[in-house]
Amino acid sequence: MKLGLRIDVDTYRGTRLGVPALCDTLAIHGVKGSFFFSVGPDNMGRHLWRLLKPAFLIKMLRSKAASLYGWDILLRGTFFPGPVIGKKCATEIKRASDEGHEIGLHAWDHHAWQADIDSMNADAQLYHLKKGFNLLEETCGEAPTCSAVPGWKANDTTLLQKEKLPFKYNSDCRGNSAFIPAVAGQKLRQPQIPVTLPTYDEVIGRNGITNSTYNEHILSLIKPGQLNVLTIHAEVEGIVCRNLFDDFLCKAKQRGIEVVPTTELIEHAEEFPEDALVPHMLPGREGWIAFQQTSVCS
Repeated sequence: MKLGLRIDVDTYRGTRLGVPALCDTLAIHGVKGSFFFSVGPDNMGRHLWRLLKPAFLIKMLRSKAASLYGWDILLRGTFFPGPVIGKKCATEIKRASDEGHEIGLHAWDHHAWQADIDSMNADAQLYHLKKGFNLLEETCGEAPTCSAVPGWKANDTTLLQKEKLPFKYNSDCRGNSAFIPAVAGQKLRQPQIPVTLPTYDEVIGRNGITNSTYNEHILSLIKPGQLNVLTIHAEVEGIVCRNLFDDFLCKAKQRGIEVVPTTELIEHAEEFPEDALVPHMLPGREGWIAFQQTSVCS
């Protein structure tokens, strides 16, 4: 039974502190994962305006975001442009690549993508994708092999623009099986590997789930004979929840769960079913995110 490990790196702090810590933890357990890096300016503090939205405010309070992420993340880029992560943290990014982890693009500007996706045309999306791709390739000395948009904010335009870059696959949605996207009747080239399991901030504090029960809850959702993909965050599991993640890896091994880079989940697949992306709401998150269409309808 395999579990694909997707590691999202959203911020300067997550890259500088969380990535080295995760590399250490994964090395101890003999595990490789898929790192998806945000490499442009860290403007994540500009999300504070979303506190005016009740769903986002509730999530921030429930997950105790200030202590979870740190005030430096919550205020980053609020008054001045944030640091360009790929320039400031090239050593940390290169280390993940050098140690054999899969390297993918998460974003150029994580905040801008998540906040502006509804108004971004094809040219704007391609600009963001190319800027991130080029800096990540420059940093690692080789091109990223895959990508995953911030906050699962993707649409048909996103899929079409990604076809212009040499990604082996993308992970832009939630769902239950790997598939080839179809846009306006056109079958695309790059498969999607959806995330199937909830993230820490989506479930903590809900339905009685605490740090003491979180790992058992996630492990109970991992099933044989199905796609299993978990997203962790360098800012969470790499810093304040590092011990919790270490315990998760121990428990997974005890249960015979092999934690692997997400690319391994499709390496023997010869063909994929056709499916589409649709916007859908998810409990624990504010606003729409992209879902595999059949997973919503089933």
